Amino acid sequence: MTLLSRKADYAMLILLHLHQNPEGGCAREIAERFHLSRAFVANILKELSHKGFVKSHRGVKGGYLLRRSLDEINFSELIESLDQPFRLAECNHAIPDDGCELVHQCPMKGPMAVIHDRILKLLSTVTLAEIFQQVSANDGLVTVSLPSPSGMAELEPALAQTILE
Repeated sequence: MTLLSRKADYAMLILLHLHQNPEGGCAREIAERFHLSRAFVANILKELSHKGFVKSHRGVKGGYLLRRSLDEINFSELIESLDQPFRLAECNHAIPDDGCELVHQCPMKGPMAVIHDRILKLLSTVTLAEIFQQVSANDGLVTVSLPSPSGMAELEPALAQTILE
């Protein structure tokens, strides 16, 4: 189980590219840079455009530009806009699925809901600007150094502390 789907992961790469290239970019060049399927990149760009993260412009120099500042976009917003909402457990859904027969009597439902809410709150405090803050190109590959205490570098200890509180 992963929290970040392939689509959300690639969307992060696409937004990183657009952040590093303020003049914009097109599906072809982004796909070539990261060695991704051009069709998949084009579909993600289209969805990012519909969700308000990027804007498209037509013409010879057509392509995509960031629509919003990366300081305005938090990590959980991006994930949830592209994928199904994150759920720690089946019962952490507005209308619990009938995948668990114990949903109405489970003693763990409440504690799992608390942990679920804390994880979502933590992810909503991390902006894309923080994640991309120390990204640098190295031999055509992207190396990401996550930010310090206020950002994701402290995600695991912060998450553990949040869960224990």
